[in-house]
Amino acid sequence: MEFFKTLIDILTQDIAVGPVNLPFSILGLVTRVVLPMIGMILGYHILLWGTRKILALTKLKDEIKDRVLKYTKLILKVLVLAGFVASIGSLLEKEIYYWFSRFLGVLNQPFFVSGNTRISVVTLLMLIPVFYLASWSGKYARKFLESSLFAQFGLDEAKRFSIGSLTRYLVMSLVFLFGLSIVGIDLSALSVILGVLGIGLGFGLQSIVANFFAGIMIISTRPIKEGDRVLVNGYDGIVQNIRFISTDIRTFQNENIIIPNSFFVDNAVHNYSYTDRKVVIVNEVGVSYNADLEQVRVVLEEINERNPYKITGPENVVRILNFGDSGINVALRTLVKDVAFKADAFSWTNMEIWKSFKEEGIEIPFPQRVVHIESMPGAGKSIEPGDELSVSDSNSDSDEENNLPEGTEDS
Repeated sequence: MEFFKTLIDILTQDIAVGPVNLPFSILGLVTRVVLPMIGMILGYHILLWGTRKILALTKLKDEIKDRVLKYTKLILKVLVLAGFVASIGSLLEKEIYYWFSRFLGVLNQPFFVSGNTRISVVTLLMLIPVFYLASWSGKYARKFLESSLFAQFGLDEAKRFSIGSLTRYLVMSLVFLFGLSIVGIDLSALSVILGVLGIGLGFGLQSIVANFFAGIMIISTRPIKEGDRVLVNGYDGIVQNIRFISTDIRTFQNENIIIPNSFFVDNAVHNYSYTDRKVVIVNEVGVSYNADLEQVRVVLEEINERNPYKITGPENVVRILNFGDSGINVALRTLVKDVAFKADAFSWTNMEIWKSFKEEGIEIPFPQRVVHIESMPGAGKSIEPGDELSVSDSNSDSDEENNLPEGTEDS
């Protein structure tokens, strides 16, 4: 009985942490805060699970389902947070304002002071909405320009992207600096930071600065833009994102290649869609010297006509390239409507050439080498035991070096 009495006293007595006496007991903390919070968290997950099940049964689009689920999560989280605050208020009762002011006082206690700048936990927490507001302002400033001003001035896509990106980053910088001043950070201290940064630039930040200004040049001059298909440093892919320091390219092997922006300024870049997304593919094939070139031309033109990726243009021609060692080399040039179909069109054309040549009996030769050996004196005579073999010195510089008998021709 003494044990249970002692346990009840411990659970019902107010909690004391050092010299601070809290106005609630362990039992009150458990019954008024812990258990309600467990119930609210379980309710959150149950309601979220039920919402997913209901949305799965509907015929709404996936985009609408995701949006409904997103806002449902947000509302439930706000309700859980409000329930937690209500539980704390129920626990503290009349002393809630006192403890709340003490809690804010601890958070507002500065741990870094420099001039007029006082940085505390509250300051750091207030930076979160400042970052969010700066990002939001920059994004919507760009959207506003794209939806209203760009259409009136008739700017092309490249100029829209350049002006929109510069506007976004400019608005973000201004809003962020304004937010820092409101939070309580003295902007005059930035001069010290810039001075230290200037010293660092002379030692280890040259490449970063070069990539930064290269990013500005890319955004302003637009040698590449997002969505372009490029060939850079041996990587063939689509430009996904252009940042101030680097550019993200996704290859056709689904690999993301991060390339420094200075590379685009210092090196040649093969941009397949700089001004036009149409591209000419060239399918080369060899035919036998016995083939009828006029028939070959007709067959290749028929293949070009039924190409599903082709568009009409003077580039759709058949060319006789050269007379090779094993056959005559011919090229079929096809104008494709979009560079995105380049690989598909190239593969389709090769397959059709293979099938059509088989049907028409046109031979595609493979590398061959023909060696002609002329008859020599004694070529048919058998060698008897004791016969002596001799080699003429007059052929030592020609036939022996080539490892071929006299009269042998390599072609």
